Amino acid sequence: MEELPVPEPGPGEVLIKVRACGVCHSDLHLAEGDWDQLKPITKLPLVLGHEVTGTVERVGEGVTDLAVGDRVGVPWLHWTCGECEYCREGREVLCGKQMITGVTVDGGYAEFLRAKASHAAKLPAALSFAEAAPLLCAGLTVYRALKSAGLAAGKRVAVFGVGGLGHLAIQIIKARGAVPIAVDMAEDKLALACELGAAHTINVGGPENPRKVMRALGGAHIVMVTSGSKAAYETALGCVRKGGTLAVVGMPPEPVPVSMVALVAGEIRLVASAVGTREDLRELLDLAATGAVRCRIETLPLEEAAAALARVKRAAVTGRLVLVNE
Repeated sequence: MEELPVPEPGPGEVLIKVRACGVCHSDLHLAEGDWDQLKPITKLPLVLGHEVTGTVERVGEGVTDLAVGDRVGVPWLHWTCGECEYCREGREVLCGKQMITGVTVDGGYAEFLRAKASHAAKLPAALSFAEAAPLLCAGLTVYRALKSAGLAAGKRVAVFGVGGLGHLAIQIIKARGAVPIAVDMAEDKLALACELGAAHTINVGGPENPRKVMRALGGAHIVMVTSGSKAAYETALGCVRKGGTLAVVGMPPEPVPVSMVALVAGEIRLVASAVGTREDLRELLDLAATGAVRCRIETLPLEEAAAALARVKRAAVTGRLVLVNE
């Protein structure tokens, strides 16, 4: 822990008093330098954290949409240009000039954060700061993946990995009138999935073959993999029905072999999701405000950030950890 100067908001910026910040597995990857693609653009030294919620403390010149005291969230997507081809297409997550919270600029493992007013989202009154924080990345990522995969009422959707992302995906699927199917190797996580509304559960470590179980159910219209396991992807592809979609969210450290014959023969689509846009985030927050989506959280004081990351590394977390500033 270090003492840093309180940032000054510039034109178009706000100073946020941080109330909560989710602890994401991406923070651990960044801290340990696992992602070669992000190394060249990572600010050093760096304050981590991209699931940030708090109140506006000061506003910079030209800010009109936010005022002191507003409750806001700052996600991974810190700023985008609004002018490039991807931004004009509504795919700002692919903006080549984007700034990333907790990567290219300092994040929310701190008491104060400077953010772009244009990309800070107002939080619904129904959500506490700690409840809202994980939705800004974990919830947003699976929401966009499901949306891109064509989530609709009546579709069977299998979620591989009922962790921090997967347990939110189960709730989103149910809220949209689709049929959630939970796949994991931990009975406690499958029990949580049932509690959250999963219609079926499959234990990949059990005696039954997950592919046979899924085929008996008719196959999944959408299979989402939130796990970073190579084996999960190899099994997941065999669970997609013909004409279905494999939604890629989890990132294994090694390449995953995919049968082109299986893809072609089944006309299976692959859809990947890199967090989400501001529009996606507004939609998710509105859904969460109804009570249909609630993240299972455990709060810790900011001073325990290092211990929180150590628990993430050991996979000793159910739901999501959130650092709070009281």
